[in-house]
Amino acid sequence: MKKPINVSSQGATLDTSRRNFLKLSGIGIAVAGLTLVGCDDDDFEYNDNKIFDLGMGDVGVLNYAYALEQLEADFYTKVVNNFYAGISNAEKEVLTDLYHHEVIHRDFFKAAITGATTNVLPTLEFQYPNVNFNDRSSVLATAKALEDTGVAAYNAAGKYITNPTYLVIAGKIVSVEARHASAIRDLINPLTAAFSGDDVVDPVTGLDVAKEPKDVIAAAGGFIKTPFTWKERGIN
Repeated sequence: MKKPINVSSQGATLDTSRRNFLKLSGIGIAVAGLTLVGCDDDDFEYNDNKIFDLGMGDVGVLNYAYALEQLEADFYTKVVNNFYAGISNAEKEVLTDLYHHEVIHRDFFKAAITGATTNVLPTLEFQYPNVNFNDRSSVLATAKALEDTGVAAYNAAGKYITNPTYLVIAGKIVSVEARHASAIRDLINPLTAAFSGDDVVDPVTGLDVAKEPKDVIAAAGGFIKTPFTWKERGIN
């Protein structure tokens, strides 16, 4: 990772703090070294149309998370390979940190699921028909939507996980995704309370919004070219 850039005045403190916040949030995932073993839910299949099914039980949830992490990793890969016009060094470093985190998450799920079953969600193809990667507003708005959706997806999927080890891992990852969402909101509206995400926190419970798989797939479906199903959750 690059060192935080040196800028004068208050910006130095704010940029350094934000990057330390992101960097520290990724440490647990990067060094966890956990392997998911002992899955009994090896119920994958391709249907008659050769469309991959995510499977049943915990394995289905893990493949679902893997699909979302593939999407986020693919998006940030495109962002860092062609930074939008006029991007500041501070924004480059934040987005690069997010890229590294999402690639770690994606590769972690691939390795973990591969260690638990021979049937793993294939590498998906994605599309971004309404995203202008050369435009700051377009990139950050898409990043915000993806991060918010990712957090909401983990929040709802947790109740479907029966293995406590998997649940702990999901909890660690969603905490990082929440930090990503906060960082993107801060880039869009710096020095405001937007980072706290009042629009995605239930004012009554004080908890993050949770979205069921069918709603997440509906929200992210426009980006995913490779079809898949999840019969247990009614996704198709």
